[in-house]
Amino acid sequence: MERDATGGSDYGREIRDLGDEPAPLYRDTAPDVLAPIDASAPVSGHHAPAESSRPALSETPEHDWTAASALLVPLLRPAGTKGMDVTEIDAAALAAEAARSHSQPLLDEGPCGLAVVYAMPGTGFDVIVNADHLLTWGVTVEAVQDAALTNLATWSATAAWTDEVSGERRLISSDTGDGWDAARILLPDVRRKLMAELGGAGRVLIGLPERHLLVAGALRPDDEEFAGLFGEFVVESSGGADEPVDRRVFELVDGQLVEFAGLPTPA
Repeated sequence: MERDATGGSDYGREIRDLGDEPAPLYRDTAPDVLAPIDASAPVSGHHAPAESSRPALSETPEHDWTAASALLVPLLRPAGTKGMDVTEIDAAALAAEAARSHSQPLLDEGPCGLAVVYAMPGTGFDVIVNADHLLTWGVTVEAVQDAALTNLATWSATAAWTDEVSGERRLISSDTGDGWDAARILLPDVRRKLMAELGGAGRVLIGLPERHLLVAGALRPDDEEFAGLFGEFVVESSGGADEPVDRRVFELVDGQLVEFAGLPTPA
């Protein structure tokens, strides 16, 4: 216990300077515990929150097909990704999958062994469609596929492309940052565009190193070195990606994506 200069005790003294603080309020009567509660009165210093404008839970995309169908997009995933194969889905399989504590994502077959999942983009995250969603929405796999591809095509129609030229070499890439760039290769219109832009100069090489990047280049007959440089770029981009897709080099042949078979062996 500290003492003041005269040796007296500081116990019980008010040592805090109140300054301009308002005078404290003291009750002069006991509260009436039977009185009606004032709904507008603050509780513990807090006022009632303003009425929320958010939709009801039943109207959120996870529960409402109309809301979900406007958001769905397909996403490419690496070969070997685990999930519920859409070709094996029936009523019994859906019911069994929904009973699991962690339902697997719907998994579709993409080109060259790649996997396709369906997602509802959110702020900073994606909700991947699983069996629970199908049961809640009451729709078929075909409805999910059609809605996702339609939304991707609508976005792709106005999404930017980057065109780079160095001498006779040319690269066209999609790196918008929206997260659906690699999936653009699923669209026939995109494959036709790349064939029209690059096919006249030679073979059309395709790289899908990560979710956020699709890159295409023209392999001219007199520039065999380009294939190696293109492959190195794809491997490097995939290795440093947060969401890698594939390190292989692909090629467009008759408008379809196939794995690049390499250069012909010299005679």
